[in-house]
Amino acid sequence: MFIVFPWRIGIAAVLAAILILPAWATEPLTLQEAQRLAVARSQLLVANNASIAATREMAAAAGQLPDPILKFGIENLPVNGPDRLSLSRDFMTMRRIGLSQEIPATQKRQLRAERYEREAARASAERLLNVANIERETAVAWIERFYNDQMRDLLLRQVRETELQVQTAKSGYATGRNSQGDVLAAHAALVMLEDRLTQINRQDQNASWTLARWVGPAANRSISAVPPAWQDSHLDGGSLEQHVAYHPDLVMAMAQVEAAKTEARLAETNKQADWSVEAMYSQRGSAYSNMVSIGVSVPLQWDRRNRQDREVAAKLAAVDEARAKYEEMRRQHEVEVRNLLNDWRTGKVRVARYRDELVPIARQRSEAALTAYRAGKSDLAATLVARRDEVDARMQALTVEMETARAWAQINFLIPEHAGAMPRQEKP
Repeated sequence: MFIVFPWRIGIAAVLAAILILPAWATEPLTLQEAQRLAVARSQLLVANNASIAATREMAAAAGQLPDPILKFGIENLPVNGPDRLSLSRDFMTMRRIGLSQEIPATQKRQLRAERYEREAARASAERLLNVANIERETAVAWIERFYNDQMRDLLLRQVRETELQVQTAKSGYATGRNSQGDVLAAHAALVMLEDRLTQINRQDQNASWTLARWVGPAANRSISAVPPAWQDSHLDGGSLEQHVAYHPDLVMAMAQVEAAKTEARLAETNKQADWSVEAMYSQRGSAYSNMVSIGVSVPLQWDRRNRQDREVAAKLAAVDEARAKYEEMRRQHEVEVRNLLNDWRTGKVRVARYRDELVPIARQRSEAALTAYRAGKSDLAATLVARRDEVDARMQALTVEMETARAWAQINFLIPEHAGAMPRQEKP
């Protein structure tokens, strides 16, 4: 008889789960994939798409004629006398049915539809802004997770090395080569490294939670070992004003300006009254003739100066308001882009300085101190200080690179890369 052991069943289940696990779940999470996942799972973009669809449907409806009005009723029905409540004996009693239709001017209907099209353009610009924000925030979270992982790996290596140094110091103390102070200094160095590791773990956990807010369960995957391409940005070349003109905030503000212009043109057309036509068929008693009525209704704009003209003036003032807000926003974002570019370029210089000068010098000092200690020309305390300085230099180098990469993300995903291929917006 074949006996199946429970532990074999468990191993088989684990192996089966690994085999059916999708390939992407075991691969490192790259920055590009993180941004793609964040955009794909964003409910804010779903809301934007619904808003765009709604306004475009309204644009199609606004361009149509108003619904006709069906009218029916009874006129001149006697309420006393011998013909009381009779529908046929009195010659003035009529049963009527009619149809009326309001006919706005074609231009007015076009402008009403255009008003919603402008709103759809504004919603599209808002969606573009949200995509840029999602990609930027996802990139920042991914970068922080990446560099925190780098710092943790560095500290883990240093912790292991320092543990060996503690053991060496204890052995040297037993043989009389090291003092008790050397042992305590080595132990203190280990504790400090462990404390820094705790801080990095805290930062890494926070970065993981922030990344999970954007990419969901994919945040549990390891981060790609390939650093972000923070050395280059599509905003580094060309005219700054040209780049700023395609900032999503300004694209949305431009859509507001165009919408205000459309409202002003629509208010101007309201000076032309909308006519209504009506046709009615009236039926009387069999002894009398039936009748047909045709009429036209025209609103009387008897106080245009205080009604229509003031409405136009209000809409024109709204256009001026939208233009002023656009200009103020343009100045604000121009300064913002300049500051971000300056931070990023300065950061690149600092990263190069740490990579080419400060870290190599700190490493050479540490190696020299270790060589002197092994040769008996220096004590352990000096070696530990030199080693600590090297760790500090490496950690600071990673910190500066992380800050530079964060600045790169802020500037690189501030304005969409394909914005230069978009039709240039006219100035308001």
